Amino acid sequence: MSTSNGNLSSQRGIVDFEDEPDHLLVLVHGILASPSDWTYFESELKRRLGKKFLIYASSCNMYTKTFTGIDGAGKRLADEVVQVVKKAENLKKISFLAHSLGGLFARNAVSVLYSSNVSSNKGLIAGLEAINFITLATPHLGVRGNRQLPFLLGVSFLEKIAAPIAPVFTGRTGSQLFLTDGKPNKPPLLLRMASDCEDGKFISALGAFKCRVLYANVSYDHMVGWRTSSIRRENELFKPPRRSLDGYKHVVDVEYYPPVLSESPRFPPEAAKAKEAAQNEPSVQNTVQYHEIIEEEMIHGLQRLGWKKVDVSFHSAFWPFFAHNNIHVKNEWFHNAGAGVVAHVADTIKQQDSSSTYISASL
Repeated sequence: MSTSNGNLSSQRGIVDFEDEPDHLLVLVHGILASPSDWTYFESELKRRLGKKFLIYASSCNMYTKTFTGIDGAGKRLADEVVQVVKKAENLKKISFLAHSLGGLFARNAVSVLYSSNVSSNKGLIAGLEAINFITLATPHLGVRGNRQLPFLLGVSFLEKIAAPIAPVFTGRTGSQLFLTDGKPNKPPLLLRMASDCEDGKFISALGAFKCRVLYANVSYDHMVGWRTSSIRRENELFKPPRRSLDGYKHVVDVEYYPPVLSESPRFPPEAAKAKEAAQNEPSVQNTVQYHEIIEEEMIHGLQRLGWKKVDVSFHSAFWPFFAHNNIHVKNEWFHNAGAGVVAHVADTIKQQDSSSTYISASL
C-alpha cells in the first residue's frame, strides 16, 4: 500500500505507482491537530488493507487553521484532494475517514468535489467512485444543545456562556459549531450542510458514497457528545450494551439505519427569531429553544440518507476519559484502548471495497 502525509513525495510515504493503488483513502484530522494524529491508524490500515489503497493524511488544515471556519477548511481540503488525484493516475475510487471536527471539514469538502454522473444514479467525488464516508466522534449536529459539549457537565450557566465566548477562542469555526454564525435571518452553516442548497449539494455528495458510517462514543468523550456524533435525537438514545463485539474491543453496537423520507430542512421565521435572541441574549431559554428547532431540521436533512451507526464504549478502559482520542488512537501509548475500533474501521473499509452493495448492518 502507498501512504502519504500531506505530500505525495514525503519521506514518510513515497508513492510507488508500480503497486497501482486504485482506491484513495483520505484521512482528515480534527481541531488543533495534524497528520501525525493518524500515525498508528495509518500503519494499521496499511497492514490490513493491502496495496490497492493510497492512504493520504491531509495536512492543509493543521493546528490553528482549524479555527478559520468549516467552509474555508472544507475548500482547502477539496483543493488538496484534487491535487492528489491529479498526481495519482490510476485512481478509480475514493473514501474519507475523519476524526472529530475533521468530519465536518470532509462533509463540506465532498460537496465541493461532487459532480453528477450521467451514467449512473450516483454522483462522483473528485471524478472518482465514492465508496466510504466514515467519521469518528464528529459533532454533526454542532455542540449547542444540552450535553452536546460534555466538558461543560450539562451545567446551564456554562452552556449559556459558551456560545458567546466560543469565537474568542476558536474563531469562525466556534460560531459555526454553536450555530450562531451569520445574520439572524440566514440559516447557520451546519443547517445548510444538511441539504442541497445554493452553497453546495451537501446531501447529494454524501449520497454518492456507497457506505456512510458514524462511530460515536457513548460516554467519557468530553469533547463531542453521543447524540451529535451519532445523529440521534435525545429520545433515540438507549442504554448501550456493556459487552464488546467479538474481535473488536470497546465496539458495543452496530446498526444500519435506512433512509427516512422527510422534508428538506427549513429555516422558518420562528428559527430566525430564536437565532436572533440566542445571539443577542444568550439565556438558557433562548439557546435551548433555538437549538431544538435547528437540531430537528438538521436531523430531517441527514436522515434522508442511510447511515451505519457504530457505538463505542470505553467504560472498561484503563483511561476511559481519553475516549475522544482513544477512538482513533491518537497516541499509541496513551490511547491504545481504541485498537479494536481501528480494526473494525479497517474491516469495514475492506469489506465495502470488495462489495458492490451497501454494507450490511454488522460485520
